[in-house]
Amino acid sequence: MLDCARTAAAQSDDSAGHRPAFRPIVALVSVGHRHPRDRRGCVSTTEEGRLPAVVFVHGIGGSARIWSPQREAFAAAGLHPVAVDLPGYGARAPVAAMDFDGLASDLEATVARLGLDRPVLIGHSIGGMVAQAALRRRPAGYRSVVLCCTSPAFGNQAGEFQKAFVAARLGPLDAGAAMASLAASMVDGLMGPSPDPAGRAFAIEVMSAVPVPTYRAALQCLVAFDERANLPAIRVPVLCLAGEHDRTAPAPVMERMAAKIPGARFVCLAGVGHLANLEAPAAFDAAVLGFLRDVLSPQTS
Repeated sequence: MLDCARTAAAQSDDSAGHRPAFRPIVALVSVGHRHPRDRRGCVSTTEEGRLPAVVFVHGIGGSARIWSPQREAFAAAGLHPVAVDLPGYGARAPVAAMDFDGLASDLEATVARLGLDRPVLIGHSIGGMVAQAALRRRPAGYRSVVLCCTSPAFGNQAGEFQKAFVAARLGPLDAGAAMASLAASMVDGLMGPSPDPAGRAFAIEVMSAVPVPTYRAALQCLVAFDERANLPAIRVPVLCLAGEHDRTAPAPVMERMAAKIPGARFVCLAGVGHLANLEAPAAFDAAVLGFLRDVLSPQTS
């Protein structure tokens, strides 16, 4: 049985009092001000003298802005955070279709354009699925990966849960509703019982801005996802990070996924749902940075 309460208690010393501001960031952000040898830092510089890059990939109702709470925390830990907009999101033009290999290719092009050497990938929800596709395409292309509130497959497209999932999201749009009018109820359906109020408001703001054609395209892309066959072939350090109250990517599903990835670590955050980095940013940051301190130390990198 999952013990999310124990996991949260173990993190409480690191996360107490840490509440990052919700500051908007541009579509592609790279920040890294603190010297990497600071005692609070996460890792030393790479062999080329650059800070290790961490690329954040958002979910279906997000954008690069959704990672704003993590910007200062990860930079202060001696990392180089970069948040990307997937095709159709943020400042990018809306799209009518997408697929996971195309999304992974787009991510690879961004990494190459920014000159990032084997970055860490942190993917949330559909962003975690993009990260899995990226690992299949370039198994040694990343230092480590954090898969947040995601799964290795959408499942049977004809299944009752899957059909209800898509219908609940497309039905209101088919009836003419706008994302702005749906965002609050959608966010509340994703979050746990006691989310950070600022995080909830910010999630609603970001989801309201998602173009309807892009959201439709992402939903249709999602139903075809299946990377289960590649899980045993993953050879980089992986953290599977779940939320206790996540009904979209339930913690038991993520625990089983972690068991299929060699050496993967599983952590369940107590009290949160699907939007963990906004619902409880301190606990989220503590879990991820703790993992990265372990796997990106000079002895293990």
